[in-house]
Amino acid sequence: MQVYDTANRLAKEIRESEEYNNFKVAKQTIGLNAELKNKIEEFEKARYEAQLLTMQGKNDDEKIKNVQNLYTELIQNQDASKYFEAEMKFNVVIADVNKIIGDSFRDLIK
Repeated sequence: MQVYDTANRLAKEIRESEEYNNFKVAKQTIGLNAELKNKIEEFEKARYEAQLLTMQGKNDDEKIKNVQNLYTELIQNQDASKYFEAEMKFNVVIADVNKIIGDSFRDLIK
C-alpha cells in the first residue's frame, strides 16, 4: 500500500534529519558520562511526576521548584545544555509532523 511506503519514507527522512542526528549524538554523549546521565534521568523523572500532578489538577510547588533547580543545575553543563536543545528541536519536528498528519483527517474527528 502506498500509505505504508510513504510512512516508511517519512521515518527514513526523520532518521536522516539534522534534528534526529543531533539528538542522537547528544544522547550518546550523555551516555558516556554516568553521573550526568543519572542527573538527567533524575530530572526527567521529576519533570514527569510534576507534569502528571499538574494534569491531575494537583499543584505541588515543592516538586516544581525541584524540577526548576535540577534544570538550572543541568544547563550549566555544556553537554546537558546541548542535549536539552537537541531534544527540544527534535520534539518540535515530531510535533509538527503529528500536527500535519492529524490536520489531514480532522474532518473525520469532528
